[in-house]
Amino acid sequence: RCSAASCRPAPRPPAPRFPPHPTREFCLPSGTWLLYLPCTWSIGLAAEPGCFPDWRMLSLFGIGAVLMRGAGCTINDMWDRDYDRQVVRTASRPLAAGDISTSQSFVFLGGQLSLGLCMLLCLNYYSVVLGAASLPLVITYPLMKRITYWPQLFLGITFNWGALLGWSAIKGSCEWSVCLPLYLAGVMWTLVYDTIYAHQDKADDIIIGVKSTALRFKENTKKWLSGFSLAMLLSLCVAGINCNQTFPYYAAVAAIGVHLVHQIYTLDIDKPEDCWKKFTSNRTVGVLLFIGIVLGNL
Repeated sequence: RCSAASCRPAPRPPAPRFPPHPTREFCLPSGTWLLYLPCTWSIGLAAEPGCFPDWRMLSLFGIGAVLMRGAGCTINDMWDRDYDRQVVRTASRPLAAGDISTSQSFVFLGGQLSLGLCMLLCLNYYSVVLGAASLPLVITYPLMKRITYWPQLFLGITFNWGALLGWSAIKGSCEWSVCLPLYLAGVMWTLVYDTIYAHQDKADDIIIGVKSTALRFKENTKKWLSGFSLAMLLSLCVAGINCNQTFPYYAAVAAIGVHLVHQIYTLDIDKPEDCWKKFTSNRTVGVLLFIGIVLGNL
């Protein structure tokens, strides 16, 4: 007969704890900046010559960016909770880990969207309608990774809505000759940084069946990113010409071009740490353009 000690069930190993990933630490600030900066571009371009951008609008859109980025994260986590459990980097997210329930996340989302609506109602009627039109995009873009290899395109269409909304909030309507090129530049920019971001998870994405431009482009990623960057720079030039921007603006566009060339040339798509570093550096791109817009106006 075995001893009591040997018959005792073996202790269960502790649940694995994944090491903290920089995305978990800085996802909200980085994502909020990338959502907010196209708004600042538009608000800046809409300012009168010789004037600074409207600081009240910049503040209002900053608060709105925090709220809507948070709502987007909540919606994304609700759609993807089953996928997130299978990816090391996202397994510790509250819904995936079971820390909160789906009903609790609905209540939280309702609060976020209600506060976002309060911010939107501070704008003119045209902007309220234009802002509300983006809500279907916010709700559905997380689904695109299930049906297309171009979810980054749909993210860009959603994330850069502020390039339209900022101008209309100042002017009362959109000047499409300026807003559309600026919006297109933002979409191209999102395709650059979010493709880089997607390369972090491509091994897990293949296993669980999630699609992305990283998987679509594979080893041709740098060629595609170069094309998107060129389209972004050309669109920014068109927007600047159509609103009579001056030398500092084009100097900023040139500096952005140098930054993107270096970013793409030095990118190692097989190193998640390098992909994360390059992804976060895109905040510099957005800030450079905003500074160029302000100095160009002055």
